[in-house]
Amino acid sequence: MAVTYLKQAEPRPTTESADIRDTVAIMLTAIERDGEKAVRRYAETLDKWTGPIVLSDEERQAACACVPGQFKDDIRFAHDNIRRFAEAQKATMAECEIELMPGLVAGQKQIPVTSAGCYVPGGRYSHVASALMTITTAKVAGVSHITAVSPPRPEKGIPDAIVYAMDLCGADLILNLGGVQGIAAMAQGLFGAYPADILVGPGNSYVAEAKRMLFGKVGIDMFAGPTDSLVIADHTADPETVAWDLIGQAEHGVDSPVWLVTTDRALAERVLARAPELCRALPEPNASVAQTSWRERAEVILCDGRGEVVEVVNRYAPEHLQVQAEDLDWWLANLTTYGSLFLGEETTVSFGDKTSGPNHVLPTSRAARYTGGLSVHKFTKTVTWQRCTREASHELALRTARISRVEGMEGHARSAEMRLDRTVRAAGE
Repeated sequence: MAVTYLKQAEPRPTTESADIRDTVAIMLTAIERDGEKAVRRYAETLDKWTGPIVLSDEERQAACACVPGQFKDDIRFAHDNIRRFAEAQKATMAECEIELMPGLVAGQKQIPVTSAGCYVPGGRYSHVASALMTITTAKVAGVSHITAVSPPRPEKGIPDAIVYAMDLCGADLILNLGGVQGIAAMAQGLFGAYPADILVGPGNSYVAEAKRMLFGKVGIDMFAGPTDSLVIADHTADPETVAWDLIGQAEHGVDSPVWLVTTDRALAERVLARAPELCRALPEPNASVAQTSWRERAEVILCDGRGEVVEVVNRYAPEHLQVQAEDLDWWLANLTTYGSLFLGEETTVSFGDKTSGPNHVLPTSRAARYTGGLSVHKFTKTVTWQRCTREASHELALRTARISRVEGMEGHARSAEMRLDRTVRAAGE
């Protein structure tokens, strides 16, 4: 395979993840031991928040009243698209029933989890869209109780727009909490929350590690690393559009990789020349973040043909995959490993991040090899059931007992055979 790296990412440090694990483990242990007292201590130390943890109905209403009308309309527009897409997903989740043999009927049911904890980032940026993506999807799935948390700003609390989005989407409880303490509070059911059956939503490396450590005690949507984005472009693509789509994603964070995979060297060289200029055109702190991300994490890869492009993309398994190339139907049919796909220059990852409808909580760090993004399915348990008649039980008992004894599981065999004896007695009566 003829693949040429015109730009490669710098190696990442190996010690930072160990430090994060140690810090998160200490915090989770303290919160498990001391509960709300420890949470309040971390909120005061890390977020400089000494106000109430639970957002009252009056505080919700006051925050919503402060959001400008046009922005409310924009949020409602995005919410409507996200809700309707989630409802369409839910419609694909069928229950079923089948007679596997005469007298043996089995089936499956779709049951939503009882409670969900939705984390909404709020550090450098106010992620209104993350509130929409997580809470709306849980609500459509039929989750009974939804707790939402987001980092409070010192002396202000959660930004008004995030509160409005949380309220619009149907959060039952809103907590002024961020970071590990917010995740742990939802998992344990502190401050009046229902203990979460599942924790969802993006966050920084500490939030991701907290979710990873709690997985098993509770469910999680996925273990998330830094957001990433890949653009496929050929000779028909506009270099300026390609460059902006890459830099627009690079502003997420200094550890957020962006990749360009192209069959056109001239386009690659123009993007390489233009991208640093676009970074500098952003306001601070976005400019510095994007510059570091582009310098240290970006890659530009030149391939001989589109078959090689597909092989490279499948290896990278990007969270976001954008195609700016001819024959979009071919790419839709042949690309298989990504979190979400954006086809054509008239769409962009930014649309998916904010307003277009499909969920933006997506698999990172090559997790797209084995999972998709957040959906109503993540909030739903697919469970099975079965029942059988006495006649069907007879054959099942014979075969189950024989298999069990070959496996050395005598208890299983006898459990089956007591039903066999019952059917024989019934036949003789």
